[in-house]
Formats: sequence, structure tokens, C-alpha cells
Amino acid sequence: MKRSFIVLLILIFNFIFSQEVDSLEIDNSPISDSVISPKKNTIGRQLVVDGKQIFNNMAHSYLSPFSWKKDNWIDVGGVALGTILIYSVDNDTSRYFADQREKVPSVIRKFGDYFGGPQNNYGITSVVYLTGLFTKNDKIRNTGVLMISSATTAGLIQTFSKTLVGRARPGTGEGKFYFKPFSGQPAYRSFPSGHTVLVSTTMFALAKQFSNPWIKAGIYTIGAITPLSRMWDGAHFFSDVFLSTVLSYFIVDGTYRYMQKNNDHKKEKKISWRFNMSPNMLGLNGTF
Repeated sequence: MKRSFIVLLILIFNFIFSQEVDSLEIDNSPISDSVISPKKNTIGRQLVVDGKQIFNNMAHSYLSPFSWKKDNWIDVGGVALGTILIYSVDNDTSRYFADQREKVPSVIRKFGDYFGGPQNNYGITSVVYLTGLFTKNDKIRNTGVLMISSATTAGLIQTFSKTLVGRARPGTGEGKFYFKPFSGQPAYRSFPSGHTVLVSTTMFALAKQFSNPWIKAGIYTIGAITPLSRMWDGAHFFSDVFLSTVLSYFIVDGTYRYMQKNNDHKKEKKISWRFNMSPNMLGLNGTF
């Protein structure tokens, strides 16, 4: 089943990217018809380049709070206020979602859990990246870079936070106020939601590539299954998945903008070399 799922993903990604993709790409084409162009990257060289890009993306995400401006801090305050308001009704919303569990088809709940599992989610992002790498499709490959960078950045944050906070899961019956930091027990790793973080970064990164609202809506609908399934199963409170989703959005958005800025900067610095020859002159001119 897993093999068939991956093959299906490859076909889907190739199709949708051939229909409509926005501007997240690196131009690897020759500079001009008469330009002395460098050799194209081999797969090995491209892996090294993309590995460096992923590292730089992660470093940028972790260091960006040091350069936040007033608007950024206003966003943080709004998220904090929203989280507090949702936290205040966590017990009520937890009971509500638990009551809906048996009304939801088991195949949907299982899909949500499967899709958000680390090994499965990274398998999907790897499929996207490797599809772009081996088919030499820069649009798909760079989307894979964005997915891997964002998922790893947010994943490390949520892993550390789970241990530090130690919040009891709704299924323990201990309520929203119970915390047991550094316990290491699965029952006290409710905040934030790792499944939600991985799926949200993947779907936000993918949705960034499309301007068609129907495609975006389809992507977000599929992505919403995982956080809902975690609440149906009593694994997380509403505030857990809310903050996880918001965290993922800002990491993806910031990484996307950083990659775009780097791509624009590279294009601005690009030099065209032209070979000139006349009866009394022989030279090589560089155009910046």
C-alpha cells in the first residue's frame, strides 16, 4: 500500500506542477546565447548545493527573531492572545472532539495519523524533492527543499518543546492544567503537536506554489485531516494544534521569502561574458 501511495504521489506532483507553479525556482538556464556558460550541476553537486540551502534556511529561521520589527511582534502578540483564548476552553473542546470520534469513518482517522507520522511525512517530502532532482525539474526540487527545510526547522522546535513543557494529553483525563516537564513519557508530550507541525509545513509549502484558490483549498482540506484526527483520538488539545499550525505557517512563509530573496539576489549578480573579435582587437567583456 505504501509503495502504491508513493507512486501515486509522484504522478500527482508531476501533473499539478506542470499545470501551474508560481515563482519559487532557481534559473539554471544559460545566461545568453553567446555566453560562455558553466557546466550544469550533476546530481551529486546539486545535492550538495541543496544541502547547503537547507542548512541556511534553518539558520535563517532560528535567527530571524533577532531582526523582527514592530509588525512581527504584533503578530506574535496576536497569536499568543489567540492561544490563551483557545486554552481557556480546552477541556470543553476536547470533550467535543472526542464525542465526534465514532462519527468519523475510521479510514479518515487512520489517514490523518499515517500522513502526520514522521517517517511517512518525510517520505512524502523526499518524494517531492527526489522527483524534482532526477527529472531536473527545478520547480519541484525547490519545493522539496522548502518542505524539508520547514519541516526540520519546526520539527526540532516541537521536539524540544514537548520535553520542556510536558503537557498531559487529553486522553490521560488529567485536564488542561496538568504539566510534567522532562518526564519523557508519551502521555506528557501533548504540546505542541508533532503530527500537525509536519503536515502543516508540508501543505503550506506546497500551497505556496499555486495561485489557483481551488488547488489551495484542496491542499488545505487534506492537511486539516491530521490535526482533526489528533483531537478526535484525544492525543492533543485544540490549543496544541492551533499553535502548531501557526508556528508552521510562519516558518514556511519566512523560509519561502528568504529563498525568493536569495534567488533574486543571484539573478542581480549574474554576469554575462561575451567574446568580441575584430581585425585589431580580441577581448572578453563581462556585463553585470
